[in-house]
Amino acid sequence: MLGVTAIPQARLQGRYTYHDSCSALRECGIKIAPRQLLDAIPGLERLEMAENETCCGFGGTFAVKFEAISVAMAEQKVEHALATGAEYIISTDTSCLMHLDAYIRREKKPIRTLHVADVLASGW
Repeated sequence: MLGVTAIPQARLQGRYTYHDSCSALRECGIKIAPRQLLDAIPGLERLEMAENETCCGFGGTFAVKFEAISVAMAEQKVEHALATGAEYIISTDTSCLMHLDAYIRREKKPIRTLHVADVLASGW
């Protein structure tokens, strides 16, 4: 909407994969803009994971009502991210990141979650 395609002050080195949250993608149509902003950061490389548009398994009360399915969906998302060799899973959705991070920490997986706003605010 604003036409911003880069935040020159942003700093992050490494490889990332982007998780398209259900609400951002389906309800708001957000897909290209976050990738465009992240791709403009020097030293940050995007690696697309398989099924990047698939739900992470959180879905509000879904995670409570269907815990086993929710955890399995988080596991699948994290495994797809790890298969890329990425160091970070970046997304616009705090709930997704919280859900994935809980799985990552519990299973001691070698990947971190970051919110796109935190990445873009780095270096300020």
